[in-house]
Amino acid sequence: MSGHSKWASIKHKKGAADAKRGAAFSKMAKEITAVAKTGGGDPDANASLRTVIERAKGINMPKDKIENAIKKGTGEIPGVTYDEVSFDAYGPGGVAMMITGLTDNNNRTSAEIKAILKRKNGSSAGAGATSFLFSKKGFISIEKDKVSEEDLMDVALEAGAEDIKSDGNYHEITTDINDLNAVREAIEAKGIPMVTAEMTMIPSNYVKVEGNEAKQLLSLMEALEEHEDVQNVYANFDISDEEMDRIAAEEG
Repeated sequence: MSGHSKWASIKHKKGAADAKRGAAFSKMAKEITAVAKTGGGDPDANASLRTVIERAKGINMPKDKIENAIKKGTGEIPGVTYDEVSFDAYGPGGVAMMITGLTDNNNRTSAEIKAILKRKNGSSAGAGATSFLFSKKGFISIEKDKVSEEDLMDVALEAGAEDIKSDGNYHEITTDINDLNAVREAIEAKGIPMVTAEMTMIPSNYVKVEGNEAKQLLSLMEALEEHEDVQNVYANFDISDEEMDRIAAEEG
């Protein structure tokens, strides 16, 4: 299946463990601060902030931490200024990768990302080498056993979704970035649980990866996402459910 929903579900499942050691809260706070700085601290007027807050609630981030992160972004309380960074890269199997983050030291972050890529069988690419393959979209994934494709289509398309695909164990919904919240809210109103609902970068094509290269790729993505300055890792991989289950069993 397409890599995004599968990777999103992996992150979702490991999110509780991340939250326990504070890593997820720290990264989310950075993102809230940056989004509030750019678009203001009112979620009703800042759709991006509203989306990030919903994700923060999804990992049980305390309300006071969310509010403090917003206030740092709006300047109500002092805080560190973070710059957005992105890196183009290739992973095992020739998979195109786009890595985005927030940092207070661009040179340090760049050097550390390059080191991870080198250590984990990836390689750095020049600016724009892979990012042109990705388009900013809203993305929602739902486990198939939670709702039928027909019922989901009725709800999502009515709310403005662009496309719905059912692949593997998931329904995947793609929206224009400006319609993400409307579609998410419509699905929530029907009581349908979502694995993820977020802004993402959807690739224009996918690269099939199997065997040891698939295992190396997932190891690289996890190492990158564990870095404190990395917010998201996007990649155009296609790994079958069977292959993912085999890798999970080996690592389990």
